[in-house]
Amino acid sequence: MLFVTSKDNSNVKKAVKLKSSAKERRKSGLFLAEGLRICMDAVFSGAEIQTLFVTEKAMQKHGEDFALLEEKAKNVICVNENIFSLMSDTQSPQGFLSVIKTLDKTNEFDTIKGDSKYLALDNVQDPSNLGTVLRSAEAFNVSGVILSCDCCDIYNPKVVRGSMGAVFRIPFIIKSSIKDFLNENPQINSYAAVVNSDAVSLTDVKFQTPCAIVVGNEGNGIKAETEKACQNKITIHMEGKAESLNASVAAAILMWEMMK
Repeated sequence: MLFVTSKDNSNVKKAVKLKSSAKERRKSGLFLAEGLRICMDAVFSGAEIQTLFVTEKAMQKHGEDFALLEEKAKNVICVNENIFSLMSDTQSPQGFLSVIKTLDKTNEFDTIKGDSKYLALDNVQDPSNLGTVLRSAEAFNVSGVILSCDCCDIYNPKVVRGSMGAVFRIPFIIKSSIKDFLNENPQINSYAAVVNSDAVSLTDVKFQTPCAIVVGNEGNGIKAETEKACQNKITIHMEGKAESLNASVAAAILMWEMMK
């Protein structure tokens, strides 16, 4: 174990960059997972922990869990609370933070099974929404999540934390566009979730598998090219005065109906 007391340490500086820069995460092929539960989820999911940062207080408080994390991490660095706070993305840090190699799950999409049910996200931008969507997708046992490359970074610390570990477990793939994914997989029955009175009400839809529901951007919805590529248009009927639903709420409702 290495003890670091300077904020200018190269490992610390790298972690600080990974916290705030999607470009740095893409360039390095690394991302951060903060919090004891998320770090343990990474271990149990077989993720590769390059570096574990921990405070002395956290080591003492969670000795058994730390022992397992120490065993699995390639490098372990103990820092004080002030240095840890520079890397942390939370208001009340727990003293555990892992630098993890980005996940390769593309092979899980090599074969589209006949009963597969996917969620596709088209330019979803809010990290909190994306984290919640991933958590819901795992809860409903969705086959996988497809993200357009202009979605917010799935390795954003807020996404990783908000997913409650789902990012390590649920299959996902990042494509240049949802349109391209659908065109490459014409056997998938696609359903564009839109706010449109002409669309079929969700409760009247009989999903034909393999299928994918597409959810769009929080403000602008699904891109026109994506909607055109979809075979069906569906909508969540609303009785109240709200014009639309939060993207993560809409996705949860859509997935619930698709997985019934």
